[in-house]
Amino acid sequence: MVQLGDMIEGIQREKEPRWRSNALLLLAAAIWGFAFVAQRAGMEHVGPFAFNAVRFAMGGIALIPFLLRGRGHPTGSEDALPRARGKAVLLSGSLAGAALFVGASLQQMGIVYTTAGKAGFITGLYVIIVPIMGLCWRQRAGLEAWLGAGLAVTGLYLLSVAGKITISRGDLLVLLGAFAWAGHVHIIGWLSPRINSVKLAFMQFIACSAMSLIVAGLVETITRQGLLGAAIPILYAGLISTGVAYTLQVVAQRRVHPAHAAIILSLEAVFAVIGGWLMLGEVLTVRELFGCVLMLGGMLLSQIDIKAIALAPAVR
Repeated sequence: MVQLGDMIEGIQREKEPRWRSNALLLLAAAIWGFAFVAQRAGMEHVGPFAFNAVRFAMGGIALIPFLLRGRGHPTGSEDALPRARGKAVLLSGSLAGAALFVGASLQQMGIVYTTAGKAGFITGLYVIIVPIMGLCWRQRAGLEAWLGAGLAVTGLYLLSVAGKITISRGDLLVLLGAFAWAGHVHIIGWLSPRINSVKLAFMQFIACSAMSLIVAGLVETITRQGLLGAAIPILYAGLISTGVAYTLQVVAQRRVHPAHAAIILSLEAVFAVIGGWLMLGEVLTVRELFGCVLMLGGMLLSQIDIKAIALAPAVR
């Protein structure tokens, strides 16, 4: 955790090269990819809301040392709303935590009925949803975004639809969660330059944990035996996937455009398939693998500036 603190402090220097932010996002993608394996294994012992309640509580607790040391200030060393710092952090964290709760809940429920690899790729569709969703804020989506979306939808069909045109319950839940993740990327991209990054990460974890705990208390039965059985998956998902990776996202997105961040983070799908194969023995069919290739191609294409490439020779 000391190394993470040093990374956070270093990334906040104004002249720090941007590649460090990209490296942090790639590390977060790898951590999240393997987290699908932990989430899948944890569902054998506890319900999805109980899993997320403990997971995000642990992620918040892991950040307490950094809060006490005062790390994570954005450029300018003060929150953007100095007259209402505490209220600003609380409201911002609650907003980000609500998006996190919706995305994590849908994903965790869906992964019960699908494989870790498929869940990873379907979740990765948020990389295309991010620029399209940006239309609501008058952010123009270029031709590459629409072409990428077409490829990704075709890939999703091959990956998730067999026989009749229906999608499995698990894949549908994960797909709905992808829209929540896209919203979360936009929210973090808007808030991270304005709010202390560690405070924002801490508050969103606590808010998400509280929401998950309330729902778990209403619809699930939480037992000590179940929590002990899921201890290792919860530890990984809580301390590493939540405490480390989400904080890396908040810190790194201060210097990276949301659409650019999304393409790097979408590589978690590749790590999810690798993890499912290595640790759970999951094997995709040729049809499903081809669907994954199309989806990954669509994700990458959505971030390529076709116009800039076409004009490059003329500029020279």
